[in-house]
Parts: sequence; structure tokens; C-alpha cells
Amino acid sequence: CESLTSVTIPNSVTSVGDGAFSECYNLTNITVNSNNNYYSSKDGVLFDKNKTTLIQYLSGNTRTSYTIPNSVTSIGNYAFYHCDNLTSVTIPNSVTSIGDSAFEGCSSLTSVTIPNSVTSIGVCAFSECYITSVTIGNGVTSIGDGAFQYCTSLVSVTIPNSVTSIGVCAFYSCDNLTSITVNSNNNNYSSQDGVLFNKNKTTLIQYPMGNTRTSYTIPNSVTSIGDSAFNFCYKLTSVTIPNSVTSIGDFAFEDCSSLTSVTIPNSVTSIGRYAFHRCDNLTSVTIPNSVTS
Repeated sequence: CESLTSVTIPNSVTSVGDGAFSECYNLTNITVNSNNNYYSSKDGVLFDKNKTTLIQYLSGNTRTSYTIPNSVTSIGNYAFYHCDNLTSVTIPNSVTSIGDSAFEGCSSLTSVTIPNSVTSIGVCAFSECYITSVTIGNGVTSIGDGAFQYCTSLVSVTIPNSVTSIGVCAFYSCDNLTSITVNSNNNNYSSQDGVLFNKNKTTLIQYPMGNTRTSYTIPNSVTSIGDSAFNFCYKLTSVTIPNSVTSIGDFAFEDCSSLTSVTIPNSVTSIGRYAFHRCDNLTSVTIPNSVTS
């Protein structure tokens, strides 16, 4: 509703759905009747009654910076969805969770600090943000699917030792991401030469697509190349797959447009869906007898 400028929520309302007012690009104010027992508003922003959950920040608001109140413990799903005017948001230490798509499409957001109080970052939470840097607090245990996907200005990421779960495509299509570093004390993940692995380096999870290497040799410890592991790594002309690898995941090398040849070793038994999709310069591929699917 792009022409909507203000909304008044009466005291009868008991439920407001996720993203109810998202992408209302001229909506500058939400007012909640003071007698409503479930919701409240402050500075035009919609909260639950006790202001512990930030439900909806308005995409029409002209503020370039915003400090989330200290009462807030949860940033709701789609809370800041496509709030294009925001260049910075201060997240207080009271916040423990960042919802799905919470900051998705905040195209002017250039940096974000996630405090140590936060334990979970939702699905697509910062997708399509133009952040150049992100500080992930030491309390974060889970990073959702696609959490930082399409963050095309992101250069580097450091994963703290607290993280136990990283979702699929968390750093998908980050054009300028050159390095992913994992704290050495992390019990679930590790990194080598800027590449993200599980702790024992048996699964290659994410190769940073902004890395300028033209060739890469997968370590001999790797048995599985994860889903979308090399997706959009268009600078790579060759990848050496060792005899330790048994499976190549879905979309593993999709859009590796500079890749010219691939030799799949006899150890590999399965090649996933769209594994080499749109590898436009791939002129030859050798599939061994060991591959069953």
C-alpha cells in the first residue's frame, strides 16, 4: 500500500501478522490506542504491549539512524523489511533474537553490530543489505538460511566460537566476500584459507565467491562438497577434487562460469541436482564408474 501514510490501531486488535505493513513506502506513523492490551507504539514504531518485541518499523520513515529501545528482547519477522532510508541501527544488549527477514532489503544499511546477547539470527535476516562489515556477537548460536545472502558489499565475516548452526546459503551470492574466518575455539566449524568447513574439515560448506584465486585444491580431508558450496564463484577456472570426496551437493558449482574442465575422482558416488548448472565454459567433464546417481 504505497500511498498509505498513517495507521491507527484500535484497542480491539489482538493480533497483527508478520509484515502486515511492510513495503508501505510512505507510511510514517503507526499509532496504537492506549487502551489496547496487546500492542503499543513509540515514535511511530509498532511494538507489543510491553515493548519487548519490535514488530514493525516503518519503511516510509525518513530517519537515517535508529536506536532500538533497551526494553526490546526480540526483533520480529520482517520488522525492518525494506527500510531503505536507514544507514545504521543500534541493537541494544537486551536483544536475544533477530527474526526472519528482519532487515532484509535495507539497501542503505552499511554496517551492523550484533551484540553478545543475541543467540539467533533468522532466515534471510540481513539478505540484500549493502553492509560492508558485520560483527557477530559471541552469544550467537544459530545463523539462519540465507541470513546474509546477496550482501554484495560484504568483504569478510568472522564466525565466533558460540555458533553451532549455520544455515544453507547463509553467505550465498556475496560478490565481494573474500574470506570467512572461524574462531579456533568453535567446536562445530573451522576455516582454512578463507573457506568455511565443518570442524573436522570433512565438509566444505562455503567458498567465498569474492576470492580472487583462479584455481583451488580442495583439502584431502573433505568427503562432501556441500550444497551451493562454490555457487557463483566465477573467478575459478579450475578446482581439484581429491579422492577423499564421495558426494557433490546440490548447486555445488552452479554459475561457475569460468570453469573449463572438471575431473570427478573415482571416490565420488553422487552428484547433486544442478551441480554444474550454467557452467557456460565447461567443455569437458569426466564422470567415473563409481557415480551411482
